[in-house]
Amino acid sequence: MNRKKKVKQTLLKKIKKANAKANPSNKPKYISKAERERIAQEEAAQAATAATATDSE
Repeated sequence: MNRKKKVKQTLLKKIKKANAKANPSNKPKYISKAERERIAQEEAAQAATAATATDSE
């Protein structure tokens, strides 16, 4: 009984993994709050440098 169960679990696990690989998720990758804040600061700094570059021309 236990041997049959283990074989079945192994095969189901393999099938489940194959299905997951064949159908990737469309969900966007998670970005932490700290990472979002850092990205926003970088964008603000780039915008500021772009604004000063256009003003000096």
